[in-house]
Amino acid sequence: MPVTFRPAEEKDIALLLKFIRALAEYEHMLDQVVADEKTLADWLFDKRVAEAFFAMEGETEVGFALYFHNFSTFLGRGGIYLEDLFVLPEHRGKGYGKAILTHLAQIARGRGCGRLEWACLDWNKPSIDFYLSLGAKPMNEWTVYRVSGDALTQLAGEDAKEQTTHWEELS
Repeated sequence: MPVTFRPAEEKDIALLLKFIRALAEYEHMLDQVVADEKTLADWLFDKRVAEAFFAMEGETEVGFALYFHNFSTFLGRGGIYLEDLFVLPEHRGKGYGKAILTHLAQIARGRGCGRLEWACLDWNKPSIDFYLSLGAKPMNEWTVYRVSGDALTQLAGEDAKEQTTHWEELS
């Protein structure tokens, strides 16, 4: 059966959270998922900072991708960052992962984006081999840094509440 795609809608929040938790379980990070339906609805459908779609086998959602735009100053144009791609275990090996990436590449090209990028856990050899087979290149000379939680609050300093309020007024 050929794969089809449908964009995630606000009514899909519970399903998106189910896919996110399934991905987190696969990555041995389920204890780190703090997202809930209200937060996802706010950020995906009210603030619209990210987009998602489902890969469909008939009428059944078998995989999903969640992505957002980034920007390359070197290219002078936007790109797409794939935050999550997940295919349910019972549907793997049927070409859905490649179809999802192909669909996302088509979205990127259709929007004039200069690149599509994502991160992969170092231990996930099956995914790494798959990505390499598609022509993806690892960015070995780069290290990803992250500030979150208490470190983010501390870095933001005492003016964090004032800045957050100002940002909300601008949005």
